[in-house]
Amino acid sequence: MTGSPARRRVGFDARALVFPAGGVKRYARELFDRLPALAPDLDFVAIDAPPEIDLPRGTLRGPVAGRLPTNLARGALALPAAISQARLDLFHAPAYTAPLMGRTPVVVTIHDVSYVRRPEYYAHPAGFVRQWFYRRSATRATHVVTDSEFSRQEIAAAYDIPSTRITVAPLGVGAPFSPTAPDPAIPLPVGVRIPYVLHVGDLHARRDLTTALRAVLNLRQRSASQGTSALQLVCAGEDHGAADALRRASAEAGASDLLVLPGRVSEDVLLRLYHQAVALVYPSLYEGFGLPVLEAMACGTPVVAARAGSVPEVAGDAGILVEGGDWSAIADALTMLSTDEGYRRGRRDRGLARAAEFSWDRTARQTLDVFRMCLQMTTVPQPTGKP
Repeated sequence: MTGSPARRRVGFDARALVFPAGGVKRYARELFDRLPALAPDLDFVAIDAPPEIDLPRGTLRGPVAGRLPTNLARGALALPAAISQARLDLFHAPAYTAPLMGRTPVVVTIHDVSYVRRPEYYAHPAGFVRQWFYRRSATRATHVVTDSEFSRQEIAAAYDIPSTRITVAPLGVGAPFSPTAPDPAIPLPVGVRIPYVLHVGDLHARRDLTTALRAVLNLRQRSASQGTSALQLVCAGEDHGAADALRRASAEAGASDLLVLPGRVSEDVLLRLYHQAVALVYPSLYEGFGLPVLEAMACGTPVVAARAGSVPEVAGDAGILVEGGDWSAIADALTMLSTDEGYRRGRRDRGLARAAEFSWDRTARQTLDVFRMCLQMTTVPQPTGKP
């Protein structure tokens, strides 16, 4: 009589569930909320999960990695030890960095390589060490998953990895991002008033928010009959070095009420901001995906964005795309959206149709295909018994 094959165990770095970047955190939660139901033959194990957080549905709580002073030490020592203790058949690193040693096959998700391709945006003291850690994570991985075809090409070029070792699994969008209006009782952040244009995402230099500011300032200087004289720019996200320059530019223009920086906001407030905005403005010069573009379209909010990075891939023909740094073209697009209801309605409908093409279920299925491919590369011992 032959015993049943042992269940395969797929672990993941559960620190991604509390990752500082909101997009990565949402990706990890949405992905692992779906995988156990899609693959009931696999056990999914959260490695090094903070004890205070709720795990995704159907996920087992695995070992906690020892506390070490740096991410590099964690990747070199603590994480490999926890993976070994959990007896995993495969490990998924959902956020750029992976264990630096060990025999367990590794899949790593690299959302973008702006830190390699555009290093001028990352002039921090630990640059060399961090770059090495990212490169090592990518080159030793069994397989790489990324969010867009643009990022696949960038990763291959940055790390000299064959494109056959990189799979594109586009991000998704779903509840609560929809055209259904949120509760009007949810207050907008302090200082925000209608009309405004919205930017969502942490404030980095590569997001080129000074271009958005110049566009909105230009609109305010146009005829009040266009309904744009009081337009604001609301940037919802954590500051990573761009806020001071924006405040200075606003003050020098003599428009102290032009700019509102509420920081990172709750999901309820974010939904209200999307629904009340004239448009999402996304002038970023480099993106690996651009999740706010998809979220805005799913809410029925028109998108005006730079034709750069992965954004054209995500927006398709639904977004109004302009050349990077062209504040005048952004201003023209915002004028049309503010004054021509038919034009605005058309862009809204296109955005809703485009967003419907993306789902987290598809992201999970495509990622699961990668897991199964990697699991097939390993030999599964078959238990035997006496007849």
